[in-house]
Amino acid sequence: MQVSRMADTLIGSEIIKLAGEINQKIQAGQEIYNFTIGDFDPAVFPIPEELTEAIIAAYQESHTNYPAANGMLETRKAVSAFLQKYQQLSYGTEDILISGGARPLIYAIYQTLLDPGDTVIYPVPSWNNNHYCHLTQAKGIALEVTAEDNFMPNAAQLAPHIQTATLIAVCSPLNPTGTIFSKEALSAICDLILAENKRRGADQKPVYLMYDQIYWTLTYAGAEHADPVSLRPEMRDYTIYVDGMSKAFAATGVRVGWSFGPRKVIDKMKSILSHIGAWAPKAEQMATARYLQDTKAVDRYLTRFREEIYFRLHGFYLGFSALAAKGYRVRCIEPQAAIYLTIQLDLAGSTTADGRKLNNTREVTAYVLDEAGMAVVPFYAFGAPETSNWYRLSVGTCKREDVAKALSKLETALEKLTPAEVPLSI
Repeated sequence: MQVSRMADTLIGSEIIKLAGEINQKIQAGQEIYNFTIGDFDPAVFPIPEELTEAIIAAYQESHTNYPAANGMLETRKAVSAFLQKYQQLSYGTEDILISGGARPLIYAIYQTLLDPGDTVIYPVPSWNNNHYCHLTQAKGIALEVTAEDNFMPNAAQLAPHIQTATLIAVCSPLNPTGTIFSKEALSAICDLILAENKRRGADQKPVYLMYDQIYWTLTYAGAEHADPVSLRPEMRDYTIYVDGMSKAFAATGVRVGWSFGPRKVIDKMKSILSHIGAWAPKAEQMATARYLQDTKAVDRYLTRFREEIYFRLHGFYLGFSALAAKGYRVRCIEPQAAIYLTIQLDLAGSTTADGRKLNNTREVTAYVLDEAGMAVVPFYAFGAPETSNWYRLSVGTCKREDVAKALSKLETALEKLTPAEVPLSI
């Protein structure tokens, strides 16, 4: 059966493929610590009680018909106030678009700004930019970023490609690494964009910046979230933000996301999404509006939520650091934000207890899953080369007691390996 070339060549998700393997092991009765999904176990991280009550109340009040195409006015007002209070960003209700989570907004940004063949620059590893390029027939330039830069891109990497670009797509805090832009690094990128748009003048399509900050409320002590417009007010004409409830309040299934930016861009995104019907449900929108206005409840939840997530991330960080100190070929980057820890399993070339050699990242991933019951996502699932030995460890489903248990099982699995006689990779 013939389908479109775009559909026929669309690449499936490596994470979903890995999830299938994990579920088979769980169903077979194996104990698996599933640190693969960028989601939350509601039994471990429930949404705020006040939000639950507001959702129930909204349905009881019969908010079950179509919402406004750009989101309910009450919701946009609440988001505007939220941005002003927590980020000192001033965006009015007409500059904000509400959607059914962040994904439709990212798709709408791509569709609004890009013609087929236009160039998008994005770092790898990063989440799904390669797929959005494919969906919109854009040309993607993937910049491989390194551990030495905390896997964040910099202006020097972008500069050789800036004159051909229409969109630069970045995320901070970054999925999959849990690392963030420094103010200096982001300022330099903003300056590069501003200089390029000045060169282009009014007759050419500018280069835009998509700034996905969906995890920004989960930024931990010692780190500070930066955003383009706060650093360079002139970036307001070129920056489209992606944000929402899903990560800030463990509300991935509530499906209320928002984008804000230049009004003309937001209006065109609204038109695209109104044809698709990617609205957030009206009841959830009304509940979000009610909840965000309860600033004491919001502050209380975010404080506790950050503490719980950081406990797990920091625990794994200390554990991996201790394993590295013992000589095991593992490493990690200190957590800065989000629900992710970046870990390295430099185990390719090692030999297992039964004499089997681990030849590559896929075999290492399978070994750690089989022997330690630890499921983590290799960075090649986020566009990095298949030779990369870095991984995303997500704590969204992790209980407090799982940290020590998982690390103990991992150490037992590492003890069984005879390491390769090659230097540790960096």
